Amino acid sequence: MYAKLETRTFLAMLVGVSLAFILLMKPFFGPIFWAVAIALIFHPVQQLLVRKLGERPNINALITLFICMVIVVVPVLILVTSLIAEGVALYQQIQDGELRPGEYIDRVNQSFPAIQSFLSQFDINFAELRDKAVSFFVGGSQFLAKKAVGVGQNTFQFFLGLALMVYLAFFLLRDGSKLVDLLIKALPLGDERERLLFAKFAEVTRATVKGNLLIAIIQGALGGLIFWILGITGALLWGVVMAIVSLLPAVGAALVWVPAAIYLAAVGDVIEAGVLTVFGVVVIGLADNLLRPVLVGRDTKLPDYIVLLSTLGGIVMFGVNGFVMGPLVAALFMAFWGIFIREFGHEDHRVQRPESGPQDPDAES
Repeated sequence: MYAKLETRTFLAMLVGVSLAFILLMKPFFGPIFWAVAIALIFHPVQQLLVRKLGERPNINALITLFICMVIVVVPVLILVTSLIAEGVALYQQIQDGELRPGEYIDRVNQSFPAIQSFLSQFDINFAELRDKAVSFFVGGSQFLAKKAVGVGQNTFQFFLGLALMVYLAFFLLRDGSKLVDLLIKALPLGDERERLLFAKFAEVTRATVKGNLLIAIIQGALGGLIFWILGITGALLWGVVMAIVSLLPAVGAALVWVPAAIYLAAVGDVIEAGVLTVFGVVVIGLADNLLRPVLVGRDTKLPDYIVLLSTLGGIVMFGVNGFVMGPLVAALFMAFWGIFIREFGHEDHRVQRPESGPQDPDAES
């Protein structure tokens, strides 16, 4: 009796201390998650270095981390800096009256009055829709401007998070396999299930980050390129916006280039509108269908509606990191239930099968 009390007290304190530790790490959730993602994505690179250079954990981890910095971290920092600068300039142009989103929408309405007639069939007030669109546009540019001020005021915090991410990524690259083995020993889920779940976590993280984000970057780059060729203002900004909305299935980058094509047609630039439409449908649109099965893989691809809901929910819950965290949580949710159905559902089937089958005559006698 006393031994059971000791065990229960220890387990209660173990849960309490673990929760306290999680709360302690909560402010650093973003750097920790991206450090884990980097370690998982670049693990094959480290294994290649192990085969080439031998067992040199520190050297191999440093070289892998340097490769990651060159091809991922530095370009992302440059892109974010350029995006914020573009957003600030766009907001300043709106404030100075150089850009008038409301007039652009009115121009489209004048050129295509059928749009207003179509919307009226669904009791949608075009004037209210116009005002909301203008508010969204101005609010978005204002948000980027505030972020620019915030980054300037919190430069130390930003670089602290970046340094923490790089620091953790080094140790995860070096000692990741040992940490996984330690977790497998500690977690009371059964070694086979734990290895399966860790493998699924790694697979889904690689697919989500390497696949979905890479596809989004490609679509955003293609969209920004065609905007720049056609001379549309803020090509870099709209390219980044297309990369972000490309993470949403069904609609994706079309949320940006379709309104742009409509406006070009409204102002009489029919050739430019046609070029943008053809490029959007053929190049940007097909990039997702052609690249996603190759980069993500059909086995880890979630249904489009699950991706859409989990992405939006992830943004609400985790902020910017939600673009990755949402689909990751959804994939792990389906993986857990898949294990449950395969194991426990199969056991129920074995138990119920003799009851539903024919009875043994000898047993009745």
